[in-house]
Amino acid sequence: PKGTMAFTGKYEFEGDENYDAFVQKIGLPSDKAELGRNCKIVTEVVQNGNDFTWTQHFPGGRTTTNTFTVGKQADMETMGGKKFQATVKLEDGKLVAEFPNYRHTAEISGGKLVEISTSSGVVYKRTSKKIA
Repeated sequence: PKGTMAFTGKYEFEGDENYDAFVQKIGLPSDKAELGRNCKIVTEVVQNGNDFTWTQHFPGGRTTTNTFTVGKQADMETMGGKKFQATVKLEDGKLVAEFPNYRHTAEISGGKLVEISTSSGVVYKRTSKKIA
């Protein structure tokens, strides 16, 4: 069906806003925070209807993959390596995952992948450009 494949593609980190305040707020150790700063993460998304495979490729070969279905609880892992359970919802074309004290949204806007994470009032925005 039309409109459901909007997320599929490969996206390379282009820029972010409020990184330092955000990683401090979520308690990321400073060595991991340094690794993540302006990190050319490539996000690869495969969407098949409501099923998603969301992989982040980090420089140096490390990858994190989350597989989820919209509306169903799934086991996930954060970029800091924490494991948790979440139910991803689709709201106005955005993927939304909410946890206690944390909300993450992802949308395709102007051909870019725009991700916004909010934790305890601190908002972090990351933009990635489509490369494939």
